[in-house]
Parts: sequence; structure tokens; C-alpha cells
Amino acid sequence: MNFFVQRSELRDLYDKVAAGERLSDADALRLFESKDLNALGALADLARQKKVGNRASYILNRYVNYSNYCILSCQFCSFARKKRDADGFEFTTEQIVQKAREALALGITELHIVGGLHPSLPFSYYTDMLKALRALDPRLQLKCFTAIEILHLAWLAKKSVEQTLVELKEAGLDSLTGGGAEIFQPAVRTAIARGKESAEEWLDVHRAWHRLGGRSTCTMLFGHVESLADRVDHLRRLRALQDETHGFVGFVPLPYQPQDNEIPVHHPPTGFDSLRTIAVARAYLDNFDHITAYWVGLGLKLAQVALSYGADDLHGTIVEEHIFHMAGAQTPQLTAEAELVKAIREAGREPVQRDTFYEPVRSLSNAVSLASAGQGATNSH
Repeated sequence: MNFFVQRSELRDLYDKVAAGERLSDADALRLFESKDLNALGALADLARQKKVGNRASYILNRYVNYSNYCILSCQFCSFARKKRDADGFEFTTEQIVQKAREALALGITELHIVGGLHPSLPFSYYTDMLKALRALDPRLQLKCFTAIEILHLAWLAKKSVEQTLVELKEAGLDSLTGGGAEIFQPAVRTAIARGKESAEEWLDVHRAWHRLGGRSTCTMLFGHVESLADRVDHLRRLRALQDETHGFVGFVPLPYQPQDNEIPVHHPPTGFDSLRTIAVARAYLDNFDHITAYWVGLGLKLAQVALSYGADDLHGTIVEEHIFHMAGAQTPQLTAEAELVKAIREAGREPVQRDTFYEPVRSLSNAVSLASAGQGATNSH
């Protein structure tokens, strides 16, 4: 047994994880409430080791936000703009294709595309965009749209969510993003994202996508006005849907960025809170293979530490990210592959480049560093 666990109050839960027993909601709340971060880390690290062994992954990806115009006004969002705002933007399909060309030149395998709920773009804009990107390079994986965007597109198309997803898939959509989950508890959701889709609607979109054979990620925005019990409730609903569909490929906890947001938060997420949230997710979400430490929100150094607290993935190169940075994140816009590999190695893990579905693309021994290309991209932002 791990040294930190031998005399810990969490020893019984460590034994449950070691035996492969499922943790209850009450167990998860105990883990969240514990101040014994060392024992919690040991427990989560055991769960990680049982799932993925010693590997830790990253992806070569680029974020593209096609527009920040949005008909919603979520209280926590610093990204959305109205048409009257001077710093609003929207890209044409040609501009997005050019960004994809630049990404392909860097060896990137995935485009991560989301935006606001645009007040006037037609449904054909989205299908045409997917078709143009698919024609550019069929190997480029297109991970696009949050659940609320899918609901918006279904309204635009005047079709069911399922039929909308079918048409998007036929146009080239490979995977749904996990964004917009926030916190599922209704009172909290009303407080931070009034007017957004309900928890049931978010889950139903992903359920419909999974039934079509699609895969997706899922998220949780933590560290604002929610309670620890609300976090457990959120994880419970994700675990239940995963039991039903097995369609989630990974979970990405997102620390709230309070700097430029309207929600008054007296205790924003600390390093301690971020690590324990990742650790609890690893132990409780026993039907998820992968937990991502999102370096954009955590910073690369804390994300590296999270590899010893249950995480097995550092996300990707990103290249261009607006949503967290417009909320006040001070992390770089891009992290080169060499930096991700170095961070993984220093944590004692074996670096593996992955694809959108967390499947291995190549081992480190065959990896070609993008350090020089990444440095050039860094200087351009």
C-alpha cells in the first residue's frame, strides 16, 4: 500500500479502488471534502495506472472559433459579443480553410471548432464549412460544436436533433466537443448560464450522437458558485450516461477563470482544488479511460503535476484559443509538442501522441518535434 495511504482516513476508499469496486456518491463527496491531498493523489494514481498504465498523451490540434457573436448572455462568459460590439468577429468558410491549411503545415491532426449562437448565419454555413474542411484533407479530424450549438443548429434547420446530427456527420463532423456542460445542478446553472440548455438537453444531445455511433468528450466547469455536492451530482450524471452509451472518450475538468467574468467568486479554483477535482474524477468515473489536465486553464506546470493525480492527458498544442483567454487566462496561446513531451517525461510518464478519440498515433521514439514550427507560431500571436 502507498505510504501516504497507510494511516489516512481515505484508506478504505483506496482499498475499494484497488479491488475495482465502484465508488458511491457519498464516497466521492468524502474525497472532495478531504484535506489529505497526498492520499487522494495516491488513490487516483492507482486508478489511472489500472486504466492506462504509464502512458500519458497529447494531441496536435488547433482551435478555431468561427464567430463570437451570440444570442445568449451567459453570466460567466467573456467570449460572447453582440453585433453592436466593436470586437465581435465572424470568419468566412475560406478564412477557416486557410487556418486549416496553416494547421496542416504544422502537422496538426485535429481542428477543434466552436463559436457562439450566431444570430443570422444559416444552417448551410456550418455544413458548407465541414464539407470544405473535409475536402481539404480527409485525414484531418473535425471536432466541432457544443451541445447548445447543436440545439441552435437544429432550430435553424427546423429538424430534430438526431437528423441535424446525421446531416453534420455526413458533411464531415467526426466528434462533438464536451463544452457547455458547466454544472448540471439547475439552480447553479440558472445562476451562471441563464437561458442556456438544461442538463437534460445537454445529455440528450450527446446521447443522440452516441446512438449514431459518434464519440465525444465531456466537461465540468468548477470553482465558481457550485458546492462540492453539485460537483458530485454532475459527475454522477456523466457516469450514468457513460454506463448507457459508452460514447465518451474522455473527461476534461475546466477551472473557472474569474478575472474578466461577471460572477462574483470569493474563492476561485486553487491548485489544491484543481488537483483534487481531477483526482476525484479519476476515482469516481470508473467507466472513463481518460482524464485530461487542460493546461490552458491550469498552466502547464500544474497540468504536469496533475499527471500524478489521475490525469493521463495534457490536451494539445491549441495554437489559438479565445474563450479562456478572453476570460483572463494568462497561459500561452500555443504550447509546442516538444514542451508537452518534456512535461510528460519529467512526470515519469511515456509520451504518446493521440488522435481525437485518444487512440495512439505514434510513440515518442518516432515523434518529429514541432518545436521550431511552434516557436514561429508563438511569435505570431
